[in-house]
Amino acid sequence: MSSLVVLSFDDIDGAEAAREKLYQLQKRELITLEDAAVVQRNENGKVNVKQAHSLVGAGALGGAFWGLLIGTLFWMPWLGAAVGAASGALGGKFSDIGVDDEFIEEVSESIEPGHSALFLLARDAQVERIKDEMDEFEFDIIETNLSPDDEDNLKELFAAEGVSG
Repeated sequence: MSSLVVLSFDDIDGAEAAREKLYQLQKRELITLEDAAVVQRNENGKVNVKQAHSLVGAGALGGAFWGLLIGTLFWMPWLGAAVGAASGALGGKFSDIGVDDEFIEEVSESIEPGHSALFLLARDAQVERIKDEMDEFEFDIIETNLSPDDEDNLKELFAAEGVSG
């Protein structure tokens, strides 16, 4: 079973530093990262997304998934009532694949201007060892588990062209 995990940091650079540390932990087989993206939200609220290609394996979802999820988190709430139905439809699409509204709302509220987050699709994590290794970082964890069926649906809907899971 995979987990969709967000590590939320109170600074703009925390997510990138944590990404590098997780890359080292993956090399030591403490975690399997299937996909990852760094999100930085500057003081003006502008969002910068960097997909972490160097971290991930053949199960990567690609930019379409991260773009849709992050777009839903940051841009939809401010577009107004005219797109209310569209954001509801997107929220419904995420619910269909096991990403619930509560998770989306919690993530959206945690990444304020001047903050960053590391979005991960991960499996096979040795949680206690990872916590020990990541003690230099201060972050909040927001997580939702995906059933094997939800994971397959997610990959089918959003997989990058030419990537098989």
